[in-house]
Amino acid sequence: MHIGLIGGIGPAAQDYYTRRLISIFAERGVALELTTAHADAPTLIANLAADRRDAQAAIFAGLTARLARAGADLVAVTSIAGHFCRREFAGHSVLPVVDMIGVVAQDIAARGLARIGILGTRTVMETHFYGGIDSAVVVTPPEPVLGAVHTSYVAMAMAGAITPEQQAVFDMAARDLINDQRADAIMLGGTDLALAFDAATCPFPLVDCAAIHAQAIADHAMRAR
Repeated sequence: MHIGLIGGIGPAAQDYYTRRLISIFAERGVALELTTAHADAPTLIANLAADRRDAQAAIFAGLTARLARAGADLVAVTSIAGHFCRREFAGHSVLPVVDMIGVVAQDIAARGLARIGILGTRTVMETHFYGGIDSAVVVTPPEPVLGAVHTSYVAMAMAGAITPEQQAVFDMAARDLINDQRADAIMLGGTDLALAFDAATCPFPLVDCAAIHAQAIADHAMRAR
């Protein structure tokens, strides 16, 4: 099955999904069919801040139509921030959408995690990942840390690279969520947070939303073969 990705919403995020999918398909000895359409990160951030869901969904729908003409059989958005309009997008997409929030919620429930600390954009944190996590309590950093995490995340995502100062903000926020708010794990509520946290070296459990989503995309594509 031909996978269509909506990328461009942060260079590191697009690179992460592409590399992850190539690795999964190579490990299974299956040929990967993949096409990516480029969205615009500043436009998404502006629409997210203003809660213009229909406007962003229309952009995604147009890109999906382009992917369908290129032969794609399914589509996924390579951005956690981009999922703020997931219902509106699913209603207009000409291709089946592999949604991130549903598969992340399933992973949290399967792992038996009861209390999750979340990092990402302000909207992702304040909505507890758009209200889609039902099996666990989701806790956020207090202000002004929440604002610092948002500002650092947006800057990192736009640049596709992390600075020592941004790393320090994320590390402090994560430690406080684990130690002060008794979180069982930290949810990487922004795809580009893979630049800041690595499950192999992190001293606390992670819920890596992008990794879970990429696996679900691959599984969906392979089941349909």
